[in-house]
Amino acid sequence: MTADDSFGRLDDDDYPAYTMGRAAEMLNTTQGFLRAIGEARLITPLRSAGGHRRYSRYQLRIAARARELVDGGTPIEAACRIVILEDQLEEAQRINAEHHRDIKPGTTAPAA
Repeated sequence: MTADDSFGRLDDDDYPAYTMGRAAEMLNTTQGFLRAIGEARLITPLRSAGGHRRYSRYQLRIAARARELVDGGTPIEAACRIVILEDQLEEAQRINAEHHRDIKPGTTAPAA
């Protein structure tokens, strides 16, 4: 991989660029919290060649939302489920919006 390839990945939301320590620092949380949401299967960090956890920006956003809920008194398991459902709803809404853009005005949706 060249330096140019590495710089191109800086814009990739799914590139696992952050170590567990850096991720915890950025989220103002503990490494234990990150392990707990991993055990709850909210996020699955990638592993470096040495076995260290690496997190993407997308995973950090998900973890930050879970942290908000936990800080508000929601148990961690429930917070993880809520975040999963919110993420699924957002994806369904995105797909629905795309579907509606594909239908031309004055026409109906194709039959399933």
